[in-house]
Amino acid sequence: MKKATARFDDARISFKQSMILCKEIKGKSVSKAKAFLENLIDQKTNLDGKYYPTTAQKFLEILKNAEANAKQKNLNLEKCFVKTVKADAGEIFTKPKSRYKLRGRKAKSSTILIELEER
Repeated sequence: MKKATARFDDARISFKQSMILCKEIKGKSVSKAKAFLENLIDQKTNLDGKYYPTTAQKFLEILKNAEANAKQKNLNLEKCFVKTVKADAGEIFTKPKSRYKLRGRKAKSSTILIELEER
């Protein structure tokens, strides 16, 4: 079994939203997963009434990177499936101070790993 992976550390997206997309993408072929994410971005399909455009955009970017890695390893892209989609809570960082009482806001981030496998 040949594998290709792509990873994005500390993506500025919600961990909760990324877990929802992980469940939807896992087990799909690469073409179906890309079409699903593009439809979410264009708001043609939804998940429980929500579209998650920024999260879907990051996932699509990582999926394209994994696809390019699979192509580099000479895998047949028509037979590639998403084997593993993993999201972990990333580092909590502070946005710069604003005028509101000179306080910084905490921001969310998550680490995403996508693994493709040829069947």
